[in-house]
Amino acid sequence: MRLRTVLATATAGLAAATCLTAVGPANAHAVTLTPQDSHACSPSVSIDRFSDALDKTTYDGTFVGNFSALAVDRDGSLAAVSDRSSLFALDARTLAPKGVVPLADESGAALDSEGLVVDRDGTRLISSETEPSVRRYSRDGRILDRLPVPDALRVAPAGRAVSNGTFEGLTLLPGGRTLLASMEYALSGDSTDIVRFQTWQRTKGGHGGHFELGRQYAYRADAGLGVPEVQATPDGRLLVLERGFTAGVGNTVRLYLADPRRATDTSGVENLTGQDGVRLIKKTLLADLVNCPSLGATAKQPQPNPLLDNIEGMAVTGYSKGRLKVLLVSDDNQNAAQTTRFYYLRVRV
Repeated sequence: MRLRTVLATATAGLAAATCLTAVGPANAHAVTLTPQDSHACSPSVSIDRFSDALDKTTYDGTFVGNFSALAVDRDGSLAAVSDRSSLFALDARTLAPKGVVPLADESGAALDSEGLVVDRDGTRLISSETEPSVRRYSRDGRILDRLPVPDALRVAPAGRAVSNGTFEGLTLLPGGRTLLASMEYALSGDSTDIVRFQTWQRTKGGHGGHFELGRQYAYRADAGLGVPEVQATPDGRLLVLERGFTAGVGNTVRLYLADPRRATDTSGVENLTGQDGVRLIKKTLLADLVNCPSLGATAKQPQPNPLLDNIEGMAVTGYSKGRLKVLLVSDDNQNAAQTTRFYYLRVRV
């Protein structure tokens, strides 16, 4: 989505870890570090490399960019959705586009596509923050299903959500029975820093099973930041991206580990104000990405770290012994002052 201007603050630098050598895919920006350098962003997060290979490129007549979500497909390739209604297939190693499919709603209108899940049968669950909505699409872009949405989460005047502040993140929890979507900003009547996470439970039948409304949770974002993406970890916790932008200063991007498993079901709570009796999702800071090494990156506009941009998409691409491989992507908004950039992280959870 197009970010509001919000106050961004940078946390103090975190401890460094041992160095690695960045080896990127074809056309990626590759950097060899000297022994005194480090790839650490924090004690829990390191960055292997980044790639600007797709910045300001086209494929099959379609602009490659505006990326808002990533997912790993069943064959190991990457699926990427843009908020300009395009669903891309990318080579997992080189990032080269292999296909693109246009997306639309039931009337043929374009979507503001924000979240993406590749379901177990290969169909795509895609959220749009226009209404908001979650629809199931076939690989070739046909609508197969549409999930119910609570009235309160709809954009005003139909509900209490703000425009461009609804379903941004989308993830399927381990076991495949629970789908979770994160709102980017608070509802009218809720505290401005508390956002809602909505879940759905899978039922039997249909294409991979239909989903019905499930529990809802409350998550407190840092002051001035929204939630552009959320991804499940193998143990049922969540990686949560928080993001903001200040004109003339740049982006703030923080990565949190969050645990919804003991949080209160807030589906029946009209106004979330931090009241007693409502347990919020607990979160732990993994890294403020301003503290990552820049790895020689350059920025087209002011940034507190030239590595940063409008980071919006995230996918867990691997897991071994408590360590995740995490891929991030920035949304360049098809803007000359922004960059489509992929970030390869290792995250210890």
